[in-house]
Amino acid sequence: MARNKPNPDDRSDNVEKLQSMIVHTIENMDEAEESMKFANAEDLARIEAKNERRRESIASFRSEIKDEYQAQQNGYKKEDNY
Repeated sequence: MARNKPNPDDRSDNVEKLQSMIVHTIENMDEAEESMKFANAEDLARIEAKNERRRESIASFRSEIKDEYQAQQNGYKKEDNY
């Protein structure tokens, strides 16, 4: 039986990926808020709830960016994990 070796953890571009995720999430929020102009009461509540979850996700992304940036500043190297 062949042994599977996990891929090395490459965190070198995590900050950029997280920033991109924030931008896309904000764009989705803006589009959702635009659609609220034409939504009924049920859809309004659903959109508002989803945008609240998006705001929470953005806060988490920002926290993770800080952690990743710190790791980069402290000399995180891809080889350190394996």
